Amino acid sequence: MSVLPDWMYPPREEGWFAEDLDRLTEAPRHTELIDGALIFMMSPQRAWHGRVVTALTVTLGALAPEGLTVEREMTIRLDRRNRPEPDLLITSAEFDPDRTWFAPSDVLLVAEVVSPESADRDRTVKMRKYAEAGIGHYWLIEREDNRPVVHVYELDRPTGGYAPAGIFRGELARPVPFPVTLDLDVLLTGQRPD
Repeated sequence: MSVLPDWMYPPREEGWFAEDLDRLTEAPRHTELIDGALIFMMSPQRAWHGRVVTALTVTLGALAPEGLTVEREMTIRLDRRNRPEPDLLITSAEFDPDRTWFAPSDVLLVAEVVSPESADRDRTVKMRKYAEAGIGHYWLIEREDNRPVVHVYELDRPTGGYAPAGIFRGELARPVPFPVTLDLDVLLTGQRPD
């Protein structure tokens, strides 16, 4: 067993804090902080995942009204010990070229494209944490027969948890957080499947 580099050891007994991520220049890209622990995305990204994230970023960016932008692979500082990095988010925050994270109050929607190595975190841990932070909309994109299936959730303010708002195959049409209509079958290729 090899010795871990010094930077991988938590700086304090409580683990890592959100602000520590900005000082961890040695950490791999896409490092997240969950409950004070660093989570590294070390497995290779699959082409399907990358294609879906890119297509959603471009398509939602074109649909977003003025004042809203779509960002990909940026962390959200949920609290002192949690700074997850969703695949994409929609924010009302003004552009800051030096920004490394968003506040939950500036995030309207979070989308996670499920990969085998992130499935449990995306379906349970992150979903609960985004809801607890008050983020209004959560999309979980699953792969079914190589096509995207979008599980849509809305924040139920009285309970503080997400309520299912639909499972979308083929087409996704939603009035919130802004009017969105997506042809999911052409999202990956630009062409309808045979």
